Amino acid sequence: MSLGPNAAARTPCVTLDSGLTSGGLSFHVFTMSISTQELPARVNFSAAPAPAPVVPTALHSKMDKLEGQLLAKVLALEKERAALSHSSHQQRQEVEKELGALQDRIAGLEHGSSAYSPPDAFKISIPIRNNYMYARVRKPLPELYAFTVCMWLRSRSGGTGQGTPFSYSVLGQANEIVLLEAGPDPMELLINDKVAQLPLSLKDNGWHHICISWTTRDGLWSAYQDGELRGSGENLAAWHPIKPHGILILGQEQDTLGGRFDATQAFVGDIAQFNLWDHALTSAQVLGIANCTGPLLGNVLPWEDKLVEAFGGATKTAFDVCKGRARA
Repeated sequence: MSLGPNAAARTPCVTLDSGLTSGGLSFHVFTMSISTQELPARVNFSAAPAPAPVVPTALHSKMDKLEGQLLAKVLALEKERAALSHSSHQQRQEVEKELGALQDRIAGLEHGSSAYSPPDAFKISIPIRNNYMYARVRKPLPELYAFTVCMWLRSRSGGTGQGTPFSYSVLGQANEIVLLEAGPDPMELLINDKVAQLPLSLKDNGWHHICISWTTRDGLWSAYQDGELRGSGENLAAWHPIKPHGILILGQEQDTLGGRFDATQAFVGDIAQFNLWDHALTSAQVLGIANCTGPLLGNVLPWEDKLVEAFGGATKTAFDVCKGRARA
């Protein structure tokens, strides 16, 4: 099931709850959540730069109202602190902690809505070629009869082979799905150890959007770079279903289930927005993702912070690829 492009953002929701008990001082710390299911359509960098987006008036109004509530809460707590001159040291510490948390919230509001970082705005970085830095996707795959996998890649290999942006291994088959460029050879897609050469290139050290789709029916595949179809073919592991419950690794090629990495096949660089669907995306959908006008999250594997864990010195840092690649 494909997500619709440019879904409307939900109205921010703000809740404040506070109270004091007679037996002792306790606080119900306010909770605040600003939930946004999808960001607005991102900037198309192929066109002239557009002015910075304006935060909706309704959001400003909500934030102003919240800041007023927070300030009132701070004043109330200041009075309580003064009244605690004869109370225990522990009670005073609790009030100080509450005040500090509220003042941090107010400071965040004063920086505006730009402080919000969506759960998909991050990247995985592997700075050197080795056999121990990688990231693991924590969500298992189901059985698949078709897929599209898309990602943003910036290789830092220096033109010596781009290594392995990702590999998916299952029990009994280490090369269930692998994207690999070893040495001077072309980039290859492996499915169940069957190979197709892809006309893709990452050798300029810049950001590139890569999408690959495949279906078990006749083994049809397509490869896109930066929104353009670069190649297609058939008879790649035809009628083979992708096996479920394997291990998906970013940055290393697996010779056994979840391990035995080879440094010569490691990816060096940055990976962002790795998404996977259980069907072939249309050319228009791929183009929309690539030019940042129609972002989509994978219906099988979405690029979410909680689903990706970095190991061995690989880093996970906040990064919006549609903004950040313009400055790279």
